[in-house]
Amino acid sequence: MVFVSEKKAGSGYGYRHVQYVLLFWAATIAYGMRTILNVAIVEMVSEDSEGKDYPTYPEWAEKKNMIISSFFWGYICLQVGAGQIAKNYGPKLFLGSALFIASLFSILIPIFGKEFGYTGVMVCRIIQGLSQGFLLPSIHNLLSSWSPLSERSKWGGMVYNGMAMSSVIAMPLTGAMCSTKAGWPVIFYLYGSLGMLWCAFWFIFGADNPSKHKNISTEEKEYIESDLNSEDDDYSKIPTPWLSILTSVPFISILISHVVQNWGFWTLLTEIPSFMEKIMGLDIASNSSLSALPYFVMFLLAFVMNPISDMLIDRKIVSVTTSRKIFNTIGFAVPAVALISLICVEKSNKIGTISILIIAVGFNAGHFSGFNLNHIDLSPVHSGTLMAITNSSATVASILAPLAVDLFKQISGYEETDKELWNIVFCTAGVIYLFGALIFDIFGTAELQKWNRSDKKTAEQNIPDKVRLKILRKISTTMSM
Repeated sequence: MVFVSEKKAGSGYGYRHVQYVLLFWAATIAYGMRTILNVAIVEMVSEDSEGKDYPTYPEWAEKKNMIISSFFWGYICLQVGAGQIAKNYGPKLFLGSALFIASLFSILIPIFGKEFGYTGVMVCRIIQGLSQGFLLPSIHNLLSSWSPLSERSKWGGMVYNGMAMSSVIAMPLTGAMCSTKAGWPVIFYLYGSLGMLWCAFWFIFGADNPSKHKNISTEEKEYIESDLNSEDDDYSKIPTPWLSILTSVPFISILISHVVQNWGFWTLLTEIPSFMEKIMGLDIASNSSLSALPYFVMFLLAFVMNPISDMLIDRKIVSVTTSRKIFNTIGFAVPAVALISLICVEKSNKIGTISILIIAVGFNAGHFSGFNLNHIDLSPVHSGTLMAITNSSATVASILAPLAVDLFKQISGYEETDKELWNIVFCTAGVIYLFGALIFDIFGTAELQKWNRSDKKTAEQNIPDKVRLKILRKISTTMSM
């Protein structure tokens, strides 16, 4: 093991940190665009339009969950291919163009809604989903080019935590905007404008890699590229073993876990605002602030659990496999018990209900150190491909989770004002969480897989254990959001 005893030339703050900040805001704004509709839809379908300077569409109420899920109809289409395109032709152009298109159609949502009804809103959301299919692959490629291995955990985690912070900012901001005289259309104009402003900064200051940056110093460029070259200089030449990946039991356990995570996460993110309005009777300003609180706790707990996971592994208190299973179980089982326990809480008990939702969402942060890091454990070489496959598959759950609420309404006969309907919704998510925890505990492993490389030379010969554990650290917020 080699310890760095002195500061390397070029290792101070430089232009790579400008890239990190830009990528953080790209994630925050892009994921905010996804989130604002979950809160704004409550006001969009409101029956109370008296004295308002903006339109409401109560006739859309029955289509609410379909409108929410439509983003993912586009999002599921391009992710795996987008990674290859960004890698081959440069991610800067595709990331900037993707966010510009998403921003444009954010601005068009109120206009299309007025002219074409809920179908117009869905068209905008589908196009936003298509464009954001380039977001994570492009960010991942940019981090691979800009972040030295020694910094990837710290700064990569900061970039991806923009996805978690997006809910903390977007939900109360949307509620505040919807409470103004201008109403819900303003939040879509605001996020569209912020996205376009980001694009202007990105095309001026962003670059595909250090070699293409005009102002970077020679010292910083050499510092970045020497570290990257020592990490994975020939991995791109290794063919992808598709059959071995798709028939790998440990990989399938990750895929199932990712689907489970998306079902639970998007059930809560999309339905908590409606639950708080219909059952708890909260106005949209209070609703949105309280809806964001669980995600703020989740954001904080991620910073607690990840270092603990590292400490347990680094000090050899438990194996990597055991650590992954411990935190994945925390991330799935605690929310499951919390959601199922909501059955026992009266709808008049607002403090008890909110506390349980905070526990359910907050402790879900455990999955960040669970299955979501397991891709790199199985195969450092193909970790990006593994993540693309599981994230694309899990997007199906993101589509179905809000639509399931409509199915439960049809089958049970309950309405959204009936707590019994929400008991079914949250218990279903809880049972699915428990299933995911069980599958990963039985079949999950952190052992390096033999299909990691196609030659006789194992990745373990090239990558020290501690380095292998750090690659893609905190990429978590990534894929479930």
